[in-house]
Amino acid sequence: MHITKKIFLLLFLLFSFVEITKAQTADSLFTAARKKAFDEKNYPAAIILSKIALAKSPDYADIRVFLGRLYTWSKKLDSARIEFTTIITKQPTYEDAYIAYGNLEFWNNDTQKAVVIVNDGLKNIPNSEALLLLKAKFLTDLNDWQSAETIINQIIKNNPKQTAARALATRIRQNSARNKMGINYDYIYFDKQFNDPWHLISVDYGRQTNVGSIIGRVNYANRFNGNGLQFEIDSYPRLSNTFQAYLNVGYSADIGIFPQYRAGFSLYANLPSSFELEAGFRFLRFTDNTWIYTASLGKYYKNFWFNLRTFLSPSTSALSQSFSLNTRYYFGGADDYLSLGLNTGLSPDEQRNNILVNASNYKLKSNGLTLGYQKSFKIFNVMSFKASIENQEYLIDTKGNQLNIGLGYIRRF
Repeated sequence: MHITKKIFLLLFLLFSFVEITKAQTADSLFTAARKKAFDEKNYPAAIILSKIALAKSPDYADIRVFLGRLYTWSKKLDSARIEFTTIITKQPTYEDAYIAYGNLEFWNNDTQKAVVIVNDGLKNIPNSEALLLLKAKFLTDLNDWQSAETIINQIIKNNPKQTAARALATRIRQNSARNKMGINYDYIYFDKQFNDPWHLISVDYGRQTNVGSIIGRVNYANRFNGNGLQFEIDSYPRLSNTFQAYLNVGYSADIGIFPQYRAGFSLYANLPSSFELEAGFRFLRFTDNTWIYTASLGKYYKNFWFNLRTFLSPSTSALSQSFSLNTRYYFGGADDYLSLGLNTGLSPDEQRNNILVNASNYKLKSNGLTLGYQKSFKIFNVMSFKASIENQEYLIDTKGNQLNIGLGYIRRF
């Protein structure tokens, strides 16, 4: 008898629910369904409300696509495909249907099919920025870097303030050519600290592999009236669509000109709304070991990229801290920008002065400003120029200025 009462009560509530919804419009039902889905995470109730709304307005495209998304989130993929196909057949220029359908296949590891769906959408909506961006994202997942870069460059040319395209362009550019060679030269002048200027030259070769890029580098330095060589390997393994890692190892027999050993690791996350997050460490071996921890937060906004970074180096006496704020203004593609950097403290990633990180038990103070310009030409060539001035403490309460001029060239092929 108790079970019978429960069934009766359930049927009564369902009947009341249906009777109430009959009096509602498709729009009000759609609003209620979205509230159930987003506020309460009650997808079954949202599906029921969406179906009732579609019974009232079968050609209401927004509701049908929303129902397809609800099925996607509920792992009812065949039902979702039916809804997306229905709306595409009836309204072949409805952009959101292709976006939702393409993402369904992408999220379920069928990127090839996702590209086919987006291509169908572009046949009917050839100038859709959202579909072009989605196609570039899918092609990136397939490691078709050059095709993805062509699309991204088209988007940026038409809309230079497209933040999501700008964020993706930087990642694509790093992988768009299988090989690259680069050379950089830095001239560093000191007004007080050292009588002779420093000269730094680095030559590197990078190769794009199926797991990410690998770069070999040879660094030469003339400083402290001596010459030295350092050998490094960088790797950027791609872990997923969200995560990428950075690995570095280096060795030099010329201790004092370079640290004897160096190593580094960072984990990068590409977050929604064009944010980037990084956390990792750096290791330098001079006469003693130095461990430095780093974290950074980046953000693309219109034509700008902002990055705030810190390096933290604990010791028995104090915690050494350095901070930097770097900004780029893009006036073209991923390689075309003006840059401004502000920093306080020493960075282990800067070849020009990382040798000073372990120069003293006392944590030296440093403040600097860097201006940069980078421009690509003839597609695969990149030239760069930078100038910086640093007010560097080299003894306790004794400071001097150092001026750095740097030139760089990259050839991709």
